[in-house]
Amino acid sequence: MKEVAILLLVALMLNGCGSSRPTAQSVTGGVWSASLSGGEGSASGFSFITQFTVDSSGTLSFSRFEFINQGNCFPLDGGAVSGNMGLTENMATDQVTGSMTLTVAGNGNTLTLSSPDGVNGTLTGTTLSNGSVTGTWTVSGGTGCTGGGGSFTMTSETTTKA
Repeated sequence: MKEVAILLLVALMLNGCGSSRPTAQSVTGGVWSASLSGGEGSASGFSFITQFTVDSSGTLSFSRFEFINQGNCFPLDGGAVSGNMGLTENMATDQVTGSMTLTVAGNGNTLTLSSPDGVNGTLTGTTLSNGSVTGTWTVSGGTGCTGGGGSFTMTSETTTKA
């Protein structure tokens, strides 16, 4: 009986040793830039820079969002910004993959970015590198910004978490 108790104690101690590795969510946040192609008229040519964190449920918390060129469709800060990332890490290859949705609502218009499987990156220790998201976007609302839609690419700065 004493041997079983010792084995259980050792197993619990060893299990705790590997728990310091950061999760894909904890290193995926940071500064990202996006370029949107396609669309028509004022509902075209959008690009922005954003900074966010990703919590354990995948919810994005934005500390910064700024359009580089938004025309009259949206305020410079985008208005109300929300999003979600569903991330998976392949421990054998350190590849991070997943999905993302991002919504920007302002000036009576809504911009929606959707990427069902276009999130990619590499997790090395505590650093996410080569972070990218590809997908499609649409804009709706009608205050001079209809007919917008196309593809987008987002890229991250290399992000390191302690």
